[in-house]
Amino acid sequence: MVKKTRTTSRDPVTTYARNVLSGKIIAGPHVRAACQRHMQDLEEAPSRGFFFDLEKVKRVIGFFRDVLCLNGGEYEGKPYQLLDWQCFVAGSLFGWVDADGHRRFRVTYIEAGKGCGKSPLVAGFGLYGLMADGESRAEVYAAATKKDQAMVLFRDAVAMVDQSPQLFNRLKRSGVGQQVWNLAYLKTASFFRPISSDAGQSGPRPHISIIDEFHEHKTNHALEMQRAGFKFRKQPLIVIITNSGSDKQSPCGTYHDYAIQVASGQRVDDEFFGYVCALDETDDPFADEECWHKANPSLKYGLPGKKYIRGQVNEARGMPGKEAIVRRLNFCQWTEAENPWISAGIWMGARRVYDWRDLRGRKAYGGLDLGSTTDLTGLVLWVEPIEIGEPWHLVPFAWLPDEGLGRKEELDRVPYFAWKTAGFLETTPGKAISKRFVLQRLVELQDCFDIQCIAYDRWRIEDLMQMANDDGYRLPELIPFGQGYKDMSPALDMFESALLNGEVVHNGHPILTMCAANAVTVADAAENRKLDKNKATGRIDLMVAAVMGAGVGLVNKIEKKTKPRAILL
Repeated sequence: MVKKTRTTSRDPVTTYARNVLSGKIIAGPHVRAACQRHMQDLEEAPSRGFFFDLEKVKRVIGFFRDVLCLNGGEYEGKPYQLLDWQCFVAGSLFGWVDADGHRRFRVTYIEAGKGCGKSPLVAGFGLYGLMADGESRAEVYAAATKKDQAMVLFRDAVAMVDQSPQLFNRLKRSGVGQQVWNLAYLKTASFFRPISSDAGQSGPRPHISIIDEFHEHKTNHALEMQRAGFKFRKQPLIVIITNSGSDKQSPCGTYHDYAIQVASGQRVDDEFFGYVCALDETDDPFADEECWHKANPSLKYGLPGKKYIRGQVNEARGMPGKEAIVRRLNFCQWTEAENPWISAGIWMGARRVYDWRDLRGRKAYGGLDLGSTTDLTGLVLWVEPIEIGEPWHLVPFAWLPDEGLGRKEELDRVPYFAWKTAGFLETTPGKAISKRFVLQRLVELQDCFDIQCIAYDRWRIEDLMQMANDDGYRLPELIPFGQGYKDMSPALDMFESALLNGEVVHNGHPILTMCAANAVTVADAAENRKLDKNKATGRIDLMVAAVMGAGVGLVNKIEKKTKPRAILL
């Protein structure tokens, strides 16, 4: 029987809880609830067979301090001194035990802002479970849906081992350098390795499993694959770490809500622990920096740093798509999946009155988004400024097939016929877009502008190129432009920067404006973004063309600026 340990001022878990509840430490509502739960459990949990063992708390915190070393930048090789909130999490997980001395908590959900140190913390849990938990043949996993994702957290563990004099010679590595795929503790026949659900593996018997970036998981498969092996262990532990997500119906959304309910006492689950950072409902992180601490518990220690977060906020102003990412990753605010990319105020603020024909003779760069046989096709030119302080001018063109235009007007709920009459929309005969009409317009535009190049989506471009070759048309240089994160993300960044800095204007073309209003972005785990037609609220083809044009036009401008000058001696 484990007896309840009397808490003292030397107890970092209870000290943190008291400081949060007294307001000495700024924390959000769900962390406050978790602290209140701890204080209440100190009084009531023994009656349910659970006890707080301060010696176990000191042991795990001592393992971090005395055995583990940090890696990277200014922290390279320094002892891992857990921060106050990390002590609360680590001490709760390893200090609360049942009557047999086994860990009380089996599942842990940690949601906190980007860059606050979640990954090295849980990598340390994995190493503790591998070597110091008294478990023979311990299996420790860094689990994810994809092997590459699982390797990210596992590399943190490997780097910590490489920096630790006490671990470097005690653990055997399999693999070399960045390709190390297994850490073995031969004394107890235990191992720590990455595992992914897409590898089709079965039968893990985890002692500790760490699941990273849970908001990226589309299903519970990776988690349930680990939980299935619980029956083989006396005190297994799954630790989930994540940023906030954009879909409350996802597995992450479900665990987020469950963690909040358990912490607040709405649900009773003695084997579940949650540390969920969040702002209070009245907080506005874009107006009040003080509330940033609630989502970023390491901020007072300089992680990730107020300068960094201020930069994120400044970039997000006026760009709701970027704003949604910043709110999720930096302020733990769950957002809707569909967020407009450009606010109406920013877009209309860039409107100027001009006739594109008055720009004749200037250099231009373009983006061409060829639609399917019946979809909108868009071409947008970026016409280069010729005077200091003058902006780029956008010149858009749009095509739809003539037949079925009325039906499209009903479906899209926009006045295509009126736009056609006003000259904003060009239609081609028949049910399908005639690429010859698009081709002829391109040829005509070469007589008006000095077109340097046209970026194009590889999809459906071969017919156009073959037609130009057959008819003897001379086209500007055509540059393939990927629609994935690699090509689109830097182009989006350049477009946004130009728009916010007043370096590009448009003439209010209604179809381009419609596409700007409909455009939404999606992001990967590394915050790379792209436009997403599937999640858009309507057609965005001309904005896709505009972003591709930025990708070839603005990058040319940047290269000119950064080209080194000759030094005369």
